[in-house]
Amino acid sequence: MQELEFQDQRHLEAAEGWLGLGNQVEAFEELEQITPQLRVHPDVLEIRWQIYAKEKKWEACVHIARAITKLAPSLSHGWIHLAFSLHELKRTKEAKAVLLPVVDKFPKEYLIRYNLACYCCQLGNLKESKAWFEKTFELANKNEVKLMALNDRDLEPLWREIGEI
Repeated sequence: MQELEFQDQRHLEAAEGWLGLGNQVEAFEELEQITPQLRVHPDVLEIRWQIYAKEKKWEACVHIARAITKLAPSLSHGWIHLAFSLHELKRTKEAKAVLLPVVDKFPKEYLIRYNLACYCCQLGNLKESKAWFEKTFELANKNEVKLMALNDRDLEPLWREIGEI
């Protein structure tokens, strides 16, 4: 993949800044200033996904995340974004199906295992959910993961058990 030119990199950084300030419109405008053929660069698509996610435009997020997975299959966030977007569209079974084949490709990515725990929980498979959840402890701080989980409605059926872990 071609590297971003200096000016394009500045627009990308400005878009990230606007996004951090909660201004998706300005962030989007910055991305539109990037050289047209480089607007499909995975880094640009990442910020575009974040803009659309803040707007809860999940169908668009699915398309953007799919593009990331095709252009840069070695980047875990493309897979995570694709699954999350599908889950937000109430297509949780598909979300799980996206992550299962790639989980072993990213042995240090706790968020894939955490999201699988969420999706399994929402699909009613609490035993499998708990197993995925416990695998996150091998990769991330146990207390931080527990805190995140106890605020995550997707894991609500497991809250009592999570509190006791």
